[in-house]
Amino acid sequence: LQLQSLLGQHTVLAGDMMRGRLRDDPDLAQAANAALGKNTDAMGKLIAGAFGEPASRQFRPLWSNHVTALFNYSRGLADGDRGVQDQARTAISRIEADLADFFVAAAQGRLPRTAAIGAVTAHVDHLLGQADAYAAEDFAGSDKQYRTGFAHGFELGRALASTLLPPESAKVLGTPTWRLRSALNQLLGEHVVLVVATMRAGVTDSPDFAAAAASVNSNTADLAGAIDTLFGSAAARSFQSMWADHIELLVGYAAAIAKGDEAQRATVGDGLNGFESRLAGFLNTATGDKLAANALAKALQSHDSMLRQQVDAFVAKDY
Repeated sequence: LQLQSLLGQHTVLAGDMMRGRLRDDPDLAQAANAALGKNTDAMGKLIAGAFGEPASRQFRPLWSNHVTALFNYSRGLADGDRGVQDQARTAISRIEADLADFFVAAAQGRLPRTAAIGAVTAHVDHLLGQADAYAAEDFAGSDKQYRTGFAHGFELGRALASTLLPPESAKVLGTPTWRLRSALNQLLGEHVVLVVATMRAGVTDSPDFAAAAASVNSNTADLAGAIDTLFGSAAARSFQSMWADHIELLVGYAAAIAKGDEAQRATVGDGLNGFESRLAGFLNTATGDKLAANALAKALQSHDSMLRQQVDAFVAKDY
């Protein structure tokens, strides 16, 4: 689960870094690049815990070089420099092979090299594809690749874990409980990522706002589908309505920040408090009191608070 989350986070941070470079937004691109460094460190620690420090020391420079090559590709794309793009692609192809070899060796024969190459190549293709589409102002196409890349990060994490772990330990990954946890991690993690992108696009009146909002709506539909599977169609409809209101309030908060409208900010805060109580009550009932409503409300409050704080910092250019 940690590996999946870190790979998904890597994918969106890399996408944000590349988009920041394409928008000529160097401060945000630099902040995203710094976050990618922290993400690489976290993955290195995870690998060290599973396979030892020597494996981690081998992995970290490979992954860092991968990030550098992606940055260089976006730099060439932003500058219209085909030579830089081609050099970056050549470097990426070499790094793909090195990363595949690293994972094959770590899996001790359980991961075929062709499968490893295919997985790493698909990951890179999603990132380059979303950057190409963003540069061409095909924002809907870029966001589709952005979402696909995030989902593939989770698929890659599951595939790697199932081969890197000893067979007896890996069996648990196929059980319904762990599959559910993985799916909810992905959907809720994606919700955060997409809402952040939408709020930021809203406060800057960015041309990709409509595409970002559409992606959030698609994620909401997917979450409602999960609720349908777990609790039935009536519960799914109730959830989707509440969740959509939640997103509308968060986007409204971004609009209030952009306009400097303190009264609207306060109104949104009241609306979010109401949502948090309603959804906490809904989930408490749906799970048969297995989740306490008070604890759920606090968790949702924390979630909304972080989303508001990040857009406050963004507007203040505190990237």
